[in-house]
Amino acid sequence: MRNAALVIGIIGGLIAMVVGFFGYGYSEVVRAHGEVGEVFGTFDNEQLVRISSFVAPLLAIAGGAMAKIRALWGGLFLLAAAGLMYHAFGFGVFTMFPIGFCAVGGLLAIAAGKPDEAKAHF
Repeated sequence: MRNAALVIGIIGGLIAMVVGFFGYGYSEVVRAHGEVGEVFGTFDNEQLVRISSFVAPLLAIAGGAMAKIRALWGGLFLLAAAGLMYHAFGFGVFTMFPIGFCAVGGLLAIAAGKPDEAKAHF
């Protein structure tokens, strides 16, 4: 389960990076050119989107990388990344996979409390 959480978490983090690049980039374009925001719309909370665009992929990749050795911490990081992405971007066609991958990876990492090794993380 730890290996699955590692792979799924890193894949979710990489997809979240793409969503983050577009979210942060769009907020910059709207800030620089207000007419783009008038045509296509703006974010309700621009600062939340900017911070989440950086922090959520970072938490997801770090949580996935930690899932093999420190499954509890890795799982909590992955679940926090999924929650942060959901809160900032909502659940849509571009965010369903990073949110889903991070949530499943986090649950798998937390469920690996009693691994095949003698040392559990609880």
